[in-house]
Amino acid sequence: MREYGRDLRVADFIRDEIADIIMRRVADPRVGMISINDVRVSKDLSYADIYFSSVQATSTADREELVEVLNKAAGFFRTQLASRHTMRTTPKPRFHFDDLSESGPKLEELIDRAVQSDRRQDQEV
Repeated sequence: MREYGRDLRVADFIRDEIADIIMRRVADPRVGMISINDVRVSKDLSYADIYFSSVQATSTADREELVEVLNKAAGFFRTQLASRHTMRTTPKPRFHFDDLSESGPKLEELIDRAVQSDRRQDQEV
């Protein structure tokens, strides 16, 4: 079985193209600078879940508004994607805020604490 199937190739293509579309074609000031972190395409290529982050969206309300703005513009993104490839269908984009950049350091700290605790327990025994 192939490790790098069609859905992964399409996801990589969509990630690069959405980033380019946002940088060059989106004029909405609410969008600002965002980073496309990951794209997951359904096996039947009907949907593309796009995970993004933004340093400008600091509050939960800002993040929700940004997700809403991008999801309302999903038709625009789909049209732009369709003009950039030769596939039969274009996956429908669904945008999600990716908070991994914020939770990552917290998880790393928890892991470090657990490792230190294990080392202390090993020294006590």
